Amino acid sequence: MLTGVIAFAVVWLLAWGGYQIAQNSKMTAEKLRQYVNSIDLAKLSAADRAKALRELADKINALSAEERRLWRAESDWKDWFKDMTEEEKAQFIEATMPAGFKQMLTSFEQLPEPKRRKIIDDTLKRLKEAPQTALQSGTNSTAYGTNGAPTLSPELEQRVRTIGLKTFYSQSSAQTKAELAPVLEEMQHQMESGRGMR
Repeated sequence: MLTGVIAFAVVWLLAWGGYQIAQNSKMTAEKLRQYVNSIDLAKLSAADRAKALRELADKINALSAEERRLWRAESDWKDWFKDMTEEEKAQFIEATMPAGFKQMLTSFEQLPEPKRRKIIDDTLKRLKEAPQTALQSGTNSTAYGTNGAPTLSPELEQRVRTIGLKTFYSQSSAQTKAELAPVLEEMQHQMESGRGMR
C-alpha cells in the first residue's frame, strides 16, 4: 500500500511539473513584448538581425489567435518594423502569415461578388464595433487592447473592394500588408467559422 501511495505521489508530481512547464513555455503577447523590448534591432549586425527576426517570427507564430490580436494592439513591434529593410519586412510578413492564409485568399476570390462584399462589410463592422462592445460591457479593453481595433483608411478599403483582395495583397508593399493583416486575420476567422458564408 505504501508503494502505491508513493507511486501515486510521484505520478502526480510529474504531471504537475509537466503542467507547470507547459504553462511557462506558452507564448503570450506579454512575453513577446518583453522580447521585443529587450533587443535594439538597429544596433545588431546583419547576422544577429536575421537571427532576431527569425526568433521574433517563431514567437509570433506560437501565439494563439487571441494573443496575436493583443500583440498587434501593442505599439512595440512597430518600432522593429520601421527599423527593418524592405526585404526584411517582406520576409517578416511572409514568415508570420497565419496557417491557411493563402488558401483563405484563394477561397475568398472564388466566392461570388455579393458574398465577398458581405464578408468585407462584416469584417470591417466587427472591427469597428469592438471598442463599442467593450464600453457597453464596462471593460476598458477589447481583443485589440486599449488602443482599439485596427482601421483601414477609406482609400485602402476602396482598393481592396475594387481590385480584389488576392491581387491587391500580392501587389502591396510590406507596410500595406502589415496594415491589412488584422483585417485579413478577422476575415479568415469569419470564413472558418462560416459567419460570412451564409
